[in-house]
Parts: sequence; C-alpha cells; structure tokens
Amino acid sequence: MREASFTELRSQATRFFDLVEAGEVIRVTRNGKPIAEIHPVPRDLPSWKRRPARPLVVSGASLSRLILQDRGE
Repeated sequence: MREASFTELRSQATRFFDLVEAGEVIRVTRNGKPIAEIHPVPRDLPSWKRRPARPLVVSGASLSRLILQDRGE
C-alpha cells in the first residue's frame, strides 16, 4: 500500500489515480495521520450474481411446478 500526503495527492492526482486504476491502494495522510484510503473499484460481478441460482421450493415442491399446476398446464 502506498502512502501519500493530502498535499501530494492534490498536486499529483493523475499519477495516484493511475496507480489506483492499476490495482494499488493509496493511503492518504494529513499531518502524518491516515485519513483515507483510495481503493480500486472491483471489476468482477457482484457477490449476488456469483452465487449459483437455486430453484425456489415451497413445502417440498418446486415453485415453478406449482405455478404450472395452478395454471392447469
């Protein structure tokens, strides 16, 4: 993790954001104390999209099967 003072970040913002875009985390300090961290935005799918889809089951029966039965199909 790289560190940059707030003043450095202001004067060299393009350089630091290029590093963040490349995957690095930048810790911003003011008067030697950490005040923020700049993280890259994850490019992969959100966690809810990565989970495998499971069929909905109600009282031991597939929900889609119950809907089709209700429709008379």
